[in-house]
Amino acid sequence: MFDYVRKRSAFLIFMVPYVWLSAFLLVPLIVIFCISFSESLIAIPPFAPMISWVGRHVMQIKISFDNYAFILSDPLYILSYLNSFGLAFATTLLCLVSSYPVAYGLFLLPKRTRFFCLMLLLLPFWISFLVRVYAWIGLLDAQGFLSLLLQKLGLFHSTEGVLGTPVAVLLGMVYTYLPFMILPLYNALEKIDFHLVEAASDLGAKPLAIFWKIIFPLSRRGALAGSILVLIPVVGEFVVPELLGGGKVLMIGQMIWNEFFYSRDWPLASALAMLMLVTLVPPIMILQRLQKKL
Repeated sequence: MFDYVRKRSAFLIFMVPYVWLSAFLLVPLIVIFCISFSESLIAIPPFAPMISWVGRHVMQIKISFDNYAFILSDPLYILSYLNSFGLAFATTLLCLVSSYPVAYGLFLLPKRTRFFCLMLLLLPFWISFLVRVYAWIGLLDAQGFLSLLLQKLGLFHSTEGVLGTPVAVLLGMVYTYLPFMILPLYNALEKIDFHLVEAASDLGAKPLAIFWKIIFPLSRRGALAGSILVLIPVVGEFVVPELLGGGKVLMIGQMIWNEFFYSRDWPLASALAMLMLVTLVPPIMILQRLQKKL
């Protein structure tokens, strides 16, 4: 009897994450998937049910592909997808390039100093995300420090400031998601035997050669993990392009928000969300396959 109860308890504990994922991830996803094939109505809820009953015994299933056809034929929605994925890949690449020096610097620090610097890295997470994004508005407007600096360096020529441009959105997203790249990279670098770096240096290898021959190959798992953590949320980002882009840089997250809350076209918004998920599958699968090969 005791063994039965113990096995039963172990099974229930084992099932907890699956039940949680089903309730809060799988079921909502199925609901959105079903709504995406329905028709919009001026009602509550604002969509026609897929399944209805004709009489008592006849079940009628109505599936509409109009939402998907409309999205794929409208240049505005296609542009928002292209903007989202273009900025997502650019953000991931910039985060990767920027994170290596920071993660490697943390790796070289003494343990006490390293812990303090890691706390500084995590400090922004203690501040409201909206407050951090609003702070960038002051830096990127016409008289902002970064706008004036970029103009002085000749990297930006408009006198209206960087705010409301793809550059502002890119800077905001790199700042927001940089820690998500640094931490996996730091974790991967921490597992490298530093004696390999010392041996290469003693044998006359230059810093760049040490990086490409030792550090980069041994930290690729961390780089791929960080890329996944950055790429997925950036594609559906809403707050940064809305505040720093000023509505001029259309991304798919904004389009979904507008359709859900302004137009109240839930079927179209659901179709936009499902297409975003489908288009995210290939890059994620490629990154995961690369991670398994390492």
